[in-house]
Amino acid sequence: MEASAELVRDFVNTYSVEADADDLGTPAELALWLRERALTGPGDRATDDDLALAVALREGLRVALRRDGRRPELPVLPLRVTVGRRPELAPIGAGVPAGLARIAAAAAGDSWDRLKVCAEDGCQWAFVDVTRNRSRSWCSMRVCGNRTKTRAYRARKQGSRPRPGSNTDTV
Repeated sequence: MEASAELVRDFVNTYSVEADADDLGTPAELALWLRERALTGPGDRATDDDLALAVALREGLRVALRRDGRRPELPVLPLRVTVGRRPELAPIGAGVPAGLARIAAAAAGDSWDRLKVCAEDGCQWAFVDVTRNRSRSWCSMRVCGNRTKTRAYRARKQGSRPRPGSNTDTV
């Protein structure tokens, strides 16, 4: 698995839809998260505006990873195109905005088509699809896949039963 895919996955997963828990709840938590991944320097501090930028990037990536036709609203980040062996995106400057730009550049990498979010509406956990045909739909077949399939089964069973109070005997 490519490191850029893991970085984007981990960034999107800083918010758990299911638990409504945010690992980036404060500017200090954002700065620490970026620093622990060597995306910013030891002296870089995050502001409330940086946190808003990070949340906009994270949720824009989540929308894009759903691949349901909705257009994500991604923030403007300090990036430039560099040309070496092939064109690449590179952050401009330093600090928290540049660290977030590194995440955006990682999303534009070769493994984008392997990144997905769980098809279970209550989950939306990002994962890297390592199947050969890229057909995985859920972060976990055991949990989210089972929930989805159980709901579909129950809906089919309910649909096949007569409604209470309906007269099924016709003359």
